[in-house]
Amino acid sequence: MRNLEKIGSFKEYLPIRRSSGSKKVALLVDGPNMLRKEFGLNLDLVKEMIDEYGKIKVGKVFLNQYASDKLIEAIVNQGFSPIIVAGDIDVQMAVEAFEAIHNPHIDVIALMTRNTDFLPLINSAKEKGKETMVIGAEPGFSIALKNSADNTIVLKPHSQKINYPQGTV
Repeated sequence: MRNLEKIGSFKEYLPIRRSSGSKKVALLVDGPNMLRKEFGLNLDLVKEMIDEYGKIKVGKVFLNQYASDKLIEAIVNQGFSPIIVAGDIDVQMAVEAFEAIHNPHIDVIALMTRNTDFLPLINSAKEKGKETMVIGAEPGFSIALKNSADNTIVLKPHSQKINYPQGTV
């Protein structure tokens, strides 16, 4: 009986779950397209916005072979998995998104990109019953991509700078 009392008192110290959305989100970030100095985008801000909608279960940032060690370290420190790809990242990102589309534990496919190449992927996700979200920035944010997704977030460049070390983005 004494152990049950300890367990009961222990539960009081457990953090209370936030009342964020109950959807499970796969967030895939097109690093070369979105993590640019001219945008100064804040991945923490993106995480906060998505947290209000659902919980990020898969968070991957796709980078090319030219990504600096400091950029990779900053991405890891923000809780994302960096995926380094030799050459263009579009194919690897599409493969990962396709896996998320077929994952029964994922409710929402969120792509952070401006690239219209991912339009068929958004349409495929919707056909499979997944909700879709596109996060992008102007200039160059594809109108077709914005209009195809269930939800669209347009980030304002330099609204809140990302805290990357000097010279990494």
